Amino acid sequence: MSELVPGANLPLPDGALTLRVPGPFDVSALITDESGRTGGDADFVFYNQPDAPGVRLRGDTLTVEPALLRAGARRVTLAVTAAEPGTPLGRLPAATLHVTDRLGRTVARFAPPRPQTETLLLLSELYRRGTGWKLRAIGQGYADGLAGLARDFGLDVIEDRQPSPASRDTVPSRRTAVAPGRPSPAAPPDPDGLIGLVNSARARSGRQPVAPDSRLASAALAHATAMADAGRPTGESRDGVSVHQRISATGFAYVTVGEHLVAGPRTPAEFVDYCLRTEEARRTLLDPTFTHAGLARARDPRDGNTYWTALWARPLTPAELTRTQAEVVDLTNRERTRAGLRPLAADPHLATAAQAYSTDMAARDFYAHTSPEGTQPWDRAAAAGSRRRTIGENIACGQRSAAEVVDGWMNSPRHRANILKADFTHIGVGFAGGGRAGTYWTQLFGA
Repeated sequence: MSELVPGANLPLPDGALTLRVPGPFDVSALITDESGRTGGDADFVFYNQPDAPGVRLRGDTLTVEPALLRAGARRVTLAVTAAEPGTPLGRLPAATLHVTDRLGRTVARFAPPRPQTETLLLLSELYRRGTGWKLRAIGQGYADGLAGLARDFGLDVIEDRQPSPASRDTVPSRRTAVAPGRPSPAAPPDPDGLIGLVNSARARSGRQPVAPDSRLASAALAHATAMADAGRPTGESRDGVSVHQRISATGFAYVTVGEHLVAGPRTPAEFVDYCLRTEEARRTLLDPTFTHAGLARARDPRDGNTYWTALWARPLTPAELTRTQAEVVDLTNRERTRAGLRPLAADPHLATAAQAYSTDMAARDFYAHTSPEGTQPWDRAAAAGSRRRTIGENIACGQRSAAEVVDGWMNSPRHRANILKADFTHIGVGFAGGGRAGTYWTQLFGA
């Protein structure tokens, strides 16, 4: 049996697999294609819809038979919520995943850190790799429950009424599939017409519209109010909370993020016009990588000045994380090739350690090669199962893309030396959004 840590990957045996999460939880699953999006309502398995091709939910147990999944399915993502709707998971025992094979033999166990205020835990995923399947341990909390998770995977869940624990298996829910990148029917209202003005500007530039997101809007309002209280635009309020930490507090996990922190414009039209006149602000407003937005304003009663916070993001899904990690590896190997060096091979143990460390830096708001407990890169690599004799580490924070972070490392002599060290043969990459800096990146090298 394997005891997994967040970010760990494990090859799975052939045949049906049983995933059980005992305790006061509801288990659900999302079936997605290579892009990380669902194909429609039938890809959402939960207490009101317990069956899909290759997936069956019975109580606290999910059975997955990969060979019977619908055509094009590449991932099955497992999530848990409290059986009592809306209960923060921090009030409940820790959720532990037990995985067994078709003969009942234990394959893996995963006990991630318990979320605090979040109401949903993105626990793990089964994903296809070549002709086989693997299990990835995730352990990521969401504050917006099933509806928020479904929205990020291309669906929206609207319940006709709140089911009680005794009746939730018999009360139907209406499920509406939503086109990626378009506002969902349950999106927050836009009374000022600000999102409409933004999307009109994006359409004129050939960009797809952004979808309003209630979590981003909540974070934007909190930060705009803090700026009005401080009497100045700022990325960090008087209490030391950054705009990125406000986003994380809502449970919105992102792979890339942007923001406008502005004072002065009096109307939504003036705000959009300001953003379009300023080169950097215009680039953010029209950035095609952003798919969701939250915009808000607050007025300083002392002088009547208006403060605006606009948050732009692309949700972090397992597929987006995999793509981002692979892009960092690819860009790193391009630099080695230019220098006449052999490319680095991906190492799952180094990747596990790197991902866990990026997540830890974002969650605990620190940035250093030495953790608060005193562990060093080689300690973390060994704890993740690595047997590499030589370990090197690059970290970075604040960069908004793989290209930006690799470029920054290459322009730093010490980081560049790690990337171009001839002795290194393997690499693992970690990424996490959140914390004071907004993004945290880790490269672990091994030989």
